[in-house]
Order: sequence, then structure tokens, then C-alpha cells
Amino acid sequence: MADALAQSTDYRVLRRLIPRSPYTPDAGQEVRTGILLDTETTGLDHVKDEIIELGMVKFDYTPEGRIVGVRDTFSAFNEPSAPITAEVTALTGITNEVVAGQKFDDGAVTTFAESGVITIAHNSSFDRRFVERYWPVFEHKAWGCSMSEIDWRKHGFAGAQLGYLLNGAGFFHQAHRAVDDCHALLEVLALELPPTGSSALALLLETARKPTMRVWAEQTAFELKDSLKRRGYRWNDGSDGRAKSWFRDVDESALDDEIAFLRTEIYMQDVEPNVQRLTAFTRFSSRI
Repeated sequence: MADALAQSTDYRVLRRLIPRSPYTPDAGQEVRTGILLDTETTGLDHVKDEIIELGMVKFDYTPEGRIVGVRDTFSAFNEPSAPITAEVTALTGITNEVVAGQKFDDGAVTTFAESGVITIAHNSSFDRRFVERYWPVFEHKAWGCSMSEIDWRKHGFAGAQLGYLLNGAGFFHQAHRAVDDCHALLEVLALELPPTGSSALALLLETARKPTMRVWAEQTAFELKDSLKRRGYRWNDGSDGRAKSWFRDVDESALDDEIAFLRTEIYMQDVEPNVQRLTAFTRFSSRI
């Protein structure tokens, strides 16, 4: 019945996501290993709040970005130093009873993650800052973000929410656990994106490998904030130890145009803004 519906232009069929079983690599097959990662936390502050759940899926992919199979999975809870609030429980489904007496095995986390050549999360600017605080192994890894480093709208999606993207891949899932979201992300990255003929993973890897330049627009007049926002600048409130300032990440090829914009539209003078060069090894990290 589902196959018949799928052949009609009047219906779309969504199938329940069944996680892939671990596979054994073929001898001599050239593959690389990646880590999909998701966290649940007691709040949004990566300095003060705590991780209460960590999920990871280790997978292999070809140099061209085609997913070959799942190697292993990791899922663990951690009891925080203060009770989980009702708000966090409503958001994550994690109660104080679920995490009671649970503690992360730091050695197991490190062993699982160290073989990955890239770590991917669906909001790496959030997850990387948290896991780096707990486990130094993540400080030295290349990172990619499946939410921000793929132009989903360009490929026909109205948004980048994980459940919505999973529906586009033909699946639905009940996101009870962090590792469940990792399995969902695997299928999203396996999706072939028209008209490129490439997988979402291949496009993500291509973007992640490119250096970007972070341009800081410091000490700008308050009345210019709307112009900066329209340009794509974001506000850093200083809570992470960096200056209170507007900033924007651009490709290396667009750096000259960005500096010209600041000189002519914002500062009205020949200034040299603070610029940082970011790569997959430093991007999304609170250390930058």
C-alpha cells in the first residue's frame, strides 16, 4: 500500500526511521570515519550549564562523501550538580530520575571520538562549546555543522530544522534520545540534493574544508545596527570573554568587499577591522 501511494504524485510516504545496523568495512575499501554528535544540556550557557546526555554515531564515508555504513553508537546520561528544571525536562524529556546516579565515562567518550576525522553536529556552535569543556579530544578535531554549512533553502527546503529535513529524506522519528537525533542526521546527510547529484554530506564537507574570515565591526554607532543586521552581522554580547561587537563570517574571496562595506557604510573612514581566519579545526569553538 505504501509503495502504491509513493508512486502517486498526490501523496508522500514517510517511513519510520530504523537505525542502520553496524557494518564491517570491506578489506581494501578506502573510507574515512566521522562522528555525529548531539547533546542535551541544562541550559544554553556553555560555561555554567551542564551536559546531561551525550549521543554519538560513528560512521564511514568515501572520499566523495557517500555514506558507507555505521561503525558504532554511543549514548550516556550524566547527573548534573543541581536538579533538572521542569522547563528543561519539558524540552528534552529527561527527568531527574532518568539521570540519577549516572556519570559520563570520560575515557569511553575519548576512545569513541578519537578515531573520527570530523565531528558533525546539527548546531555545532552550540554542541562544540559544551563538549570541548568536558573532553579535550574535541578541541583538536575538525568540525562541521549540518545546520549552517549547507544552504538548505537553495536545495528546496524551507528551513533547517532536523525533523523537517528528515521528512524530506522520507522518514520520521520520535526524538527521545540524543543518539536518535544522530541516526536521523545520518539519513539527512545521506540525502542526494538536486540538482547537484551530490549527497548533503559531500556538500557539507566541501564547505567545512574552506577557510572563512571572521570580520569584527567593533565600536560601531548604535543607530547602524539595522544596517549591520541586514548585511548578516551577528551580535556578540561579551559573555564569552570576547569584546561586545558585531561580527560576520565570510569566504576569503569576499573579505575585500566586506572591508570596503565597513569603510564606506559604517565607519566612513579608512579603518582596518579585526579579522580572524577560521578553519574546520577552530570554527564554532569558544576558544576562538
